[in-house]
Amino acid sequence: INRGISGQTTPQMLVRFRADVINLKPKAVIILAGTNDIAGNTPFRNLETVLGHLSSMAELASQNEIKVIMCSILPAADYPWRSGKNPDIQIPLLNKMIKDYSQKNGFYYLDYFSSMTNSNSGLKKEYGNDGVHPNISGYRLMSEMLLKALKEVL
Repeated sequence: INRGISGQTTPQMLVRFRADVINLKPKAVIILAGTNDIAGNTPFRNLETVLGHLSSMAELASQNEIKVIMCSILPAADYPWRSGKNPDIQIPLLNKMIKDYSQKNGFYYLDYFSSMTNSNSGLKKEYGNDGVHPNISGYRLMSEMLLKALKEVL
């Protein structure tokens, strides 16, 4: 069940996590979030706060016997609608934090970033038209990677 809402940030996701995930009793949850935080769609504090929201979602899921797949944030060299937020620096830093957290806590870490990034920490042109959002080729790659992850987790 896709419960994603375009443009939402991690605090918004955390508020609805019980209703949208826990109460539906899925076997697994895929958590892919953080780029909208960095973009400043809601007031951005710091990467640690974003990781805290992601961690809270993962821990809530785990406590409710839901397998957790933590995803890296997709690459972005800049946000066309909000330039100057340095996602090319912030995203790799947050991805490392997510990976370290996942490994420490036994959650599956799905690394989209490494497969989709160019030499500027941006999204490869073949995977997106605006440098941020995946196109059909990007989603195909992500789907293949996610299906493999789900097989391993389940």
